[in-house]
Amino acid sequence: MKRVGVLGTGSFGTALAVHWAESGVDVRLWGRRPDFVDQLRHDARNREYLPKVELPASLRVTADLAELADEDVVVVAVPSHGYREVMRQFLAVASHGRRQVLVSATKGIETETLARMSEVTFEEAIAADHEVGFAVLSGPSFAAELAVGVPTLAVVASDDSELAARLRESLSTDSFRLYSSTDVVGVELGGTTKNVIAIAAGVVFGLGLGHNTLAALLTRGLHEITRLGLACGGRSRTLAGLAGMGDLVLTCTGGLSRNRQLGIDLATGRTLEDISGSTHQVAEGVRNSLAVARIAEKRGVEMPITEQMAQILYHGKSVRAAMTDLMTRELRSEAEL
Repeated sequence: MKRVGVLGTGSFGTALAVHWAESGVDVRLWGRRPDFVDQLRHDARNREYLPKVELPASLRVTADLAELADEDVVVVAVPSHGYREVMRQFLAVASHGRRQVLVSATKGIETETLARMSEVTFEEAIAADHEVGFAVLSGPSFAAELAVGVPTLAVVASDDSELAARLRESLSTDSFRLYSSTDVVGVELGGTTKNVIAIAAGVVFGLGLGHNTLAALLTRGLHEITRLGLACGGRSRTLAGLAGMGDLVLTCTGGLSRNRQLGIDLATGRTLEDISGSTHQVAEGVRNSLAVARIAEKRGVEMPITEQMAQILYHGKSVRAAMTDLMTRELRSEAEL
């Protein structure tokens, strides 16, 4: 796999493209807005999402999806609410007659259908009569750090173990180490649900509740992630690894976390509408909270932290009332999953 296409000029898509291009990979980066693509070419910098990182001269940026039709692997790094449409558009121009390798770097679930990105991909592939090989890439990886070569570890998972191993070998670099897995469900749900817990972590920080509370939140948050993952067919070892606990720790404690920052802002009394209107960056945990809460209800899985975040974000509940409700729940054995 010598040629890589990346769909999405947000922070993570840009970071992946920059990192691989700097490592000698032939990379083409696609953006949906021609004016923004022109700006990237002119400035050699993504001033909107990754302003401190210079785009390497070898990185080719385009607004024409057809230019990525023959890439060896295409990585999709767009927000979950736009994933289906981008996938549909790409498959319409992708070369038929060969298996298209697609890698999701999107951490989210469709709010309306409750479909994971793997499910969306296969639904659209069937509709387009296109054979695809699918994998998901996830783990503790802030875009700004990955782009400048900070040592980063992640997981690439596919139901096809040979494909996962090939992607592991071809997409890893000296500073971006990938581990392979066949647990697509666990990797996708770990990357999605941790965003919701990260909003709660921001609330804890914003309220000044201290390290005791944060440690408890992360621990119980991992219990929630694991409960949901197991109920949906994921594996506990996956959720105790990079795509689960690793990503959870990073997103709940790191200053670059958009979801954590959203929680901090909520704790100061700002409304979701006000916060959303002041930034172009997408905090996936907002939509994820609703989708994850719905999946949990459907599966009969208890997820109190997630439920409280959905109440805060969509039903106007105060952060202090949510914290009180979490602390006054029925007492029980810690071993209960």
